[in-house]
Amino acid sequence: MDSTQTTLEQTGQIAAHLGLDLVAVTLLTFGVFYPRHRRRELVPAYLALNVALFAVVAALASAGGDGGLALGFGLFGVLSIVRLRSDAVQHQEVAYYFITLVLGLLCGLPALSLPMASGLAAVLLLVMYVADHPRLYAGDRRTVVTLDAVYREETALRAELARRLGEPLGWTVQEVDYVRDLMVVEVRFRQPEPSGRPGEFAGVRTAQRRRTTRSRTPAPAHQKETV
Repeated sequence: MDSTQTTLEQTGQIAAHLGLDLVAVTLLTFGVFYPRHRRRELVPAYLALNVALFAVVAALASAGGDGGLALGFGLFGVLSIVRLRSDAVQHQEVAYYFITLVLGLLCGLPALSLPMASGLAAVLLLVMYVADHPRLYAGDRRTVVTLDAVYREETALRAELARRLGEPLGWTVQEVDYVRDLMVVEVRFRQPEPSGRPGEFAGVRTAQRRRTTRSRTPAPAHQKETV
């Protein structure tokens, strides 16, 4: 009876932690990430990584009797996510990978109490919600440009980037080609405010369109009478 009761208690505890993990990763994926980034292909990856890490950590913790081995495995999984970095995955998406794996790690440890795991998961979700909010640094952009000249002076390069993009906040020179006389620069800039009112611009476009239509309308032909 004691072993059966202990098994039931462990099963109920794991089920409660699994429910917490599923709620947390669902809020992170469908409540924060997808409405902001619209990367549908990353949603299954986040869910699969989270649930898989939870299952492995919970199994190791139950088999080993303590969370030492499970914690070490979870930390290895979190640190190995750095290898997933590529040009197709942005830095903020890598941050979601970290949060997804840490949620699975925290919720998968049976030795961690449910209120403590809930509090830590709520902190992670709140930090990610605020740090990746669209209104935070809304005007800041990042792009890679290829310039048809090699600028040796910083002031000249800043002026050229400001003319093409807007106020440059910083840049990194990725390539300089003296043979073809070009340079590739990764630029972080602030998008300029739109000049002029949309209503006025639309009015000018409408007036120009009307004048063009009138000028293209053929004049009525004069009829000749024959006597």
